[in-house]
Amino acid sequence: MNAQALRTGLVVIAAAAAVALYASVFTVGQMQQALVLQFGRVRAVLNQTGTDRPGLYFKIPFMENVVIFDKRVLDLELPAQTLLTADRQNLEVDAFARYRIYDPLRFYQSANNILRANTLLASFTNSSLRNVLARSTRDAIVRTERSNLMNVIQEDVNRQARELGVEIVDLRMTRVDLPAANSTAVYERMKTERKREAADIRANGDQIAATIKARADREVTVLLSEANQTAETARGQGDADRNRILAEAYGKDPDFFSFYRSMQAYEAGLKGNDTRLVISPNSDFFRYFSDPQGRSPIATGSTAGGAR
Repeated sequence: MNAQALRTGLVVIAAAAAVALYASVFTVGQMQQALVLQFGRVRAVLNQTGTDRPGLYFKIPFMENVVIFDKRVLDLELPAQTLLTADRQNLEVDAFARYRIYDPLRFYQSANNILRANTLLASFTNSSLRNVLARSTRDAIVRTERSNLMNVIQEDVNRQARELGVEIVDLRMTRVDLPAANSTAVYERMKTERKREAADIRANGDQIAATIKARADREVTVLLSEANQTAETARGQGDADRNRILAEAYGKDPDFFSFYRSMQAYEAGLKGNDTRLVISPNSDFFRYFSDPQGRSPIATGSTAGGAR
């Protein structure tokens, strides 16, 4: 009976010792830092930058407890917010921040946990964004001064974050855009401006085309005038040559020339058409009908005749 009680007592003592040993041992990882608290009072800071090392540590069981914090860079996503710029433009801004806990004791005393720290940092960042961007124009925020503005905001947030034992590693605006209603209005205005520019370009093109066409028409007119002048000159020269040749021919053989001209008159006057001529047969016009030499008119007693 005594032996059984002794064995039971030893088992209980061993179990209690194992529980006490388990409760008194904890580990701090390479990417962790820890606070050892004794009844809520900080007794030790473990694996903080520049102090201690990660590994196995001991604490007084049931009297001390350990709070673990991450040493890695933590992310803070900020909700989109609408900000008013210096030139009275509303902008929707999305931002994010990356931070790390460099002083776990101060972090524990001021923020206590990551959730509350994120809330405080979001408040600091939103406030700084509003203050800095409210003094800048839309073009400066979107294009020209964006990097400088982000540096100013990061420095301002860092100054406040140090009170939490936190250091801001990076802070960026992921999206800066106009609200949906403003975007529609801007789009319509840009479309109107593009249409006006297209109309101006088209009008300039029409003006240039009209100028080119007028120049071409003027050149065509000049060329036609010069061509007509050349043609008339050539035609006049040809008529002069023709008249000269005819005159020379007439001088050489007046009878033949008279006969030739009469034949041309017969051909032109006796064509088959609706024109009626009333000419006397004794007319000198018909002298070559009876005499090829054209020396005597037609001898006939008729006083009137008709030719068609």
